[in-house]
Amino acid sequence: MPLSAERKSEYFDKLKELVTNYSKCFVVEVDNVGSKQLQSTRKDLRGKAEVLMGKNTMMRKCLRDFVEENPGSPVEKLIETCRGNVGFVFTNGDLGEVREILESNTRPAPAKVGSLAPAQVVVPKGPTGCDPGQTAFFQTLQIATKISRGQIEMVNDTELIQEGDRVTAPKAALLQKLSIMPFTYGVLLKSVYDNGSLFDAKVLDITDDVLAAKFSEALKSIAALSLALGMPTQASVPHSIANAFKAILSITIELENYSFEKADLYEEYLKDPSKFAGSGGGGGGDAGAADAPAEEEEEEEEEADIGGGMDMFGADDGGDY
Repeated sequence: MPLSAERKSEYFDKLKELVTNYSKCFVVEVDNVGSKQLQSTRKDLRGKAEVLMGKNTMMRKCLRDFVEENPGSPVEKLIETCRGNVGFVFTNGDLGEVREILESNTRPAPAKVGSLAPAQVVVPKGPTGCDPGQTAFFQTLQIATKISRGQIEMVNDTELIQEGDRVTAPKAALLQKLSIMPFTYGVLLKSVYDNGSLFDAKVLDITDDVLAAKFSEALKSIAALSLALGMPTQASVPHSIANAFKAILSITIELENYSFEKADLYEEYLKDPSKFAGSGGGGGGDAGAADAPAEEEEEEEEEADIGGGMDMFGADDGGDY
């Protein structure tokens, strides 16, 4: 049933209000997402973002009207995204937080005949719970089976459906017999609009750690190139200073009558490295082992002195008894 003129006007006003008040939004795809699941997503986003769905023609018309009222508005980029079963999720908060909420709200779903498989489906080997009379069904799908304990058992793991393939009726029936719900459906992020810029949602996978690692690699490359060309840059100056210090230090060490404060430590080390040897656990163990025999020797000497005066039966001269 088409919307009335009054409802369309309310929808247009709502979308224009959201576009005006929010600077960021996700363009999301909601294929195979039920109304109950979408309602749950709205509930989780309450206070953080607002979800707006609608017909593509209505959304494009509303956005065109908004651009005509506000010439040069970057919102015009959103018009071309209204293709397929899509909607908008508007926010002024952290895009990463909203993205986590959207991606966490997924539901398992059965394989429907004629639908495109969003992922590969592998049926594990083992008992199926089907009686031996259904062997022909598995043979049609070219699945190796055997009869075990009165039921059909699959011999090997079977790649039943490849990602992107259409689900056929026999394959959907097999998954239903095995009570397998192979797919999970939820809100799929397609694009991100942020302060006039429109980019793919995969860009959000680039975290601060990834950027820092890439920057470090680029900095190393610039430093190496600058050193090779002999052209000082901010990236190469620390390395140049370190190399200069090594050169001065190597010359100073060879001189007998000259040194400087930073070089004294290195010269002292070269003269007597044992001064810088740490007292590790091995050294302490050796010292303890050396002290133990010494103590045992002292005890033996004391016992020898006592035994020299009398024997064990109290005789003074240690003679026969």
